[in-house]
Amino acid sequence: MKKAKSAYVCSDCGATALQWFGACPSCGAAGTLTETISERGTVRRAAGAAPGSVPLSEVETRELERLSTGIGELDRVLGGGLVAGQVVLIGGDPGIGKSTLLLQTLAALVNAKTLYISGEESAEQVALRAKRLALDAKSVQLIAEIQLERIAAALDAQRPEVAVVDSIQTLWSEALQSAPGSVAQVRECAAQLARHAKKSGTALFIIGHVTKEGAIAGPRVLEHIVDTVLYFEGDPHSSFRLVRAVKNRFGAVNELGVFAMTDKGLRAVANPSALFLSQHEKNVAGSCVLATLEGTRPMLVEIQALVDSAHTPNPRRLSVGLEQNRLAMLLAVLHRHAGIVTWEQDVFVNAVGGVRIGEPAADLAVCLSIVSSLTDRAIRDKTVVFGEVGLAGEVRPAPRGQDRLREAAKLGFQTAILPRANLPKGKIEGLELIGVERVDQAVQALRNL
Repeated sequence: MKKAKSAYVCSDCGATALQWFGACPSCGAAGTLTETISERGTVRRAAGAAPGSVPLSEVETRELERLSTGIGELDRVLGGGLVAGQVVLIGGDPGIGKSTLLLQTLAALVNAKTLYISGEESAEQVALRAKRLALDAKSVQLIAEIQLERIAAALDAQRPEVAVVDSIQTLWSEALQSAPGSVAQVRECAAQLARHAKKSGTALFIIGHVTKEGAIAGPRVLEHIVDTVLYFEGDPHSSFRLVRAVKNRFGAVNELGVFAMTDKGLRAVANPSALFLSQHEKNVAGSCVLATLEGTRPMLVEIQALVDSAHTPNPRRLSVGLEQNRLAMLLAVLHRHAGIVTWEQDVFVNAVGGVRIGEPAADLAVCLSIVSSLTDRAIRDKTVVFGEVGLAGEVRPAPRGQDRLREAAKLGFQTAILPRANLPKGKIEGLELIGVERVDQAVQALRNL
């Protein structure tokens, strides 16, 4: 087989060079030349008529048939299960449990033909892990290989329904001269595997390494090639792990799956709200329960705030699990529209359990936890809060407010402070609803509890 010629393309201007240079010969940008495969031969214009178009309304579609992975939390993140030909990229910190989760997934698919391709571990190491996790992996086929062409041949020969590649950074193609893990190798191997999955109908999991910033290593095009991107998150000092979907062509994004790491592997957590609520013997100042939304799942998370006298000329503003700049904005809104002064205090805010909250509906809970800590007055037990706070001091409605309230009522909460626009038409049994339109009204409602 004749080896394909390689070329070097500038990522800034798109110019092509036949050999690598430290700077692009065309635009002069440094370090922008990356290796790619050049076309074999001269490209000729195809003879004959142009391809005909079809009206979009006349394109026949069929209902997606999903294959359950046997793990409920993973099915939720995927949008209900795997679709034939779906390519899923999962990334996370080293040792967080990516390989463990996918090995458990293949072992649970007892009625499907599966294949585990290991590029990081030997076959014996993978077998030892399966034995340690007490998995019945009789139906799982295993290959320890890193060459792309051999992996493609194995996929063609075995035609599995579900396959796992661990990991994309270890693979290399003989068509390129660069080392495994380079930008060109990662891009080419991922593209070839994705094309094969679409052609054969194999649902493919690809494990990806992450950089020190937490992003998946390799070119950004890697995330564009695949259908689904999952991030494995979690505090290494905690036993809980979160799987978050940041891209999904077959389901909702920002879905969250919650797992607990045990000596027998990862175990799905059926009631994640209980993980993010601290068990206090009595109410403590600075603690407020937020009804948040992760994808389509309503979830209760405890927000903790600590306001203390500053001992430096510049008071500290620190948030963990919440956006830093938004905290500074909320402190300014509290000062301007509710008369809460914090310019001489350090303010620390934390989301319990290591969860990251990005939606603005957490604003009101953050504000009330700060007020509770500043006044050293605990919020009444079994109280839940949500709502977005604007710069003018208004409390804006949050999406799917009734789902949040039903989740709170199911867990035994008795009081809810929420935007007036989110008040349901009917009553929710066992839940007292306090609707507010402005942040000062919310602060006053907190004092009256």
